[in-house]
Amino acid sequence: MKNVIFVAPYFMDATERFIAAATAVPQARVGLVSCDPVEKLAPEIRQRLAGHYRVEGIRTDQLAQGVRALASRLGSADRLLGMLEQIQVSLGEIRDQMQIPGMGATAAANFRDKSQMKDVLRAAGVPCARHQLVENVAAGTTFAQRVGYPVVVKPPAGAGARGTYRCENPETLADCLQTLDAHMDNPILVEEFIQGQEHSFDSICVNGQLAWSSISHYFPGPLEVVREPWIQWCVVIPRETHSPRYEPIHQIAGPALRALGMNTGLSHMEWFRRDDGSIAVSEVGARPPGAQFTSLISWAHDFDLYKAWAHLMIHDEFEVRERKYAAGAAYLRGMGRGRVQQVHGLAEVARSLGDLVVDARIPEPGQPASGTYEGDGFIIVRHPETRVVEDALKKIISNVKVEMSQAT
Repeated sequence: MKNVIFVAPYFMDATERFIAAATAVPQARVGLVSCDPVEKLAPEIRQRLAGHYRVEGIRTDQLAQGVRALASRLGSADRLLGMLEQIQVSLGEIRDQMQIPGMGATAAANFRDKSQMKDVLRAAGVPCARHQLVENVAAGTTFAQRVGYPVVVKPPAGAGARGTYRCENPETLADCLQTLDAHMDNPILVEEFIQGQEHSFDSICVNGQLAWSSISHYFPGPLEVVREPWIQWCVVIPRETHSPRYEPIHQIAGPALRALGMNTGLSHMEWFRRDDGSIAVSEVGARPPGAQFTSLISWAHDFDLYKAWAHLMIHDEFEVRERKYAAGAAYLRGMGRGRVQQVHGLAEVARSLGDLVVDARIPEPGQPASGTYEGDGFIIVRHPETRVVEDALKKIISNVKVEMSQAT
């Protein structure tokens, strides 16, 4: 029996699914460290927990206090789990301090610090965007003049597209760096903008070896969605995963993950395929993907990736699954700010797509706008043929409109 401590500061829908999956793993007792009160969890999840410790925040010392307290109650800490991007380095430091198996602080920092990540990848021969940490507008402008506009500006420890900007000229670059408060103690990452089709490469490594992977397409990329409030984002997981167009990412993904320090775990790699067929890695996260990707992959492979991740992280085992379907998600995004008033077009989508729809979260009236590229809800479809999934997503974004009230 292994004593497992799961660190989940806040209980979002996906977080609860991961916690529930961990508590269902055989031969494991799971204790939970969180900022949210345990009463917010569903009763069936609470009943399966071996212990809980509430912390005030997500600083390393605060999380470590909770982990040590639970380890004392359980008798040991054999595994330390967490899927939030912002706590990965802290978890690595705690594993190092307590000699818990798993990713340590050095590898976690390689994944978390985007500038350091690109330095490691480039040293390993992995193609990625040219980049520089800048402390002021002058340094950022000099770099942009060297690589050419547009450039991408973001915090080095950002997550997703939050706090990320595309700058077309020196004026917008200066505005972005000032907004992000670039200075000596707060350097900001500026990198070249890569033109091409954006994808992800989600993969499982076991004991340093790439054991399984899944490829997805973004339509369009998240950064473009953030810039244009009218765009409805879609993600497609094609059934075909080993066509010649994917060979370059299959060749470099394993070396890239090994260079960063991935041993056993699930990772999310974002990459670009340029028009000439060449590729470049954008970012890699050493944790399960967000934005419903874990559910999408589960639907495409007809298995529960939440449970598979928990079993992998606790017992270092993963059963490879064949991809049986294509799957896709249309993210329902309200036009403007304020709150959801009404969702139009659902009846037409239900009538025309029928059983193609396998999962959905429809925005509720009164729900505040999310303000993110993931939107205010989603509809997931799947089918054995990729083209059918792509056509279904087009129908969804053409028909479903989320009407918002005016912000006050």
